[in-house]
Amino acid sequence: MEVKMVHGAKAWLSSTKHPNYEAASKAIEKIYGSKPDFTREGGSIPITSAFEDATQMNVLLLPVGACDDKAHSQNEKYNRSNLVNAIKVLGMYLHELGRLQGQKPSLCRCEPLTEEELMVPGAFLRGFRCKCEM
Repeated sequence: MEVKMVHGAKAWLSSTKHPNYEAASKAIEKIYGSKPDFTREGGSIPITSAFEDATQMNVLLLPVGACDDKAHSQNEKYNRSNLVNAIKVLGMYLHELGRLQGQKPSLCRCEPLTEEELMVPGAFLRGFRCKCEM
């Protein structure tokens, strides 16, 4: 038997101790009335590690589905109430992010790339590599 990998991506794992996750946890608790379970699902979604690598910042996936949605199957479903609650969670998450104490990326004073540096292939992504953290 011969096995070939025809599709794959780097696995992604993030620290739930980051302030980004604390804000999300508070938002989820306020909307659903209970603390979230950090189940480590979505680690194989390739764009998450690409975003984290490109920005050098913490990435978070907010849950919007249910465990019985049968994701990616022929019988996949999505409850309307989950969509409504997802909108509420996103709003509350943004509110909680605004309440965080300490330095925020929007307050960054790192030197921006020059016009010349921006002309180098791949420089656009390097422009997001600020080392400021929440």
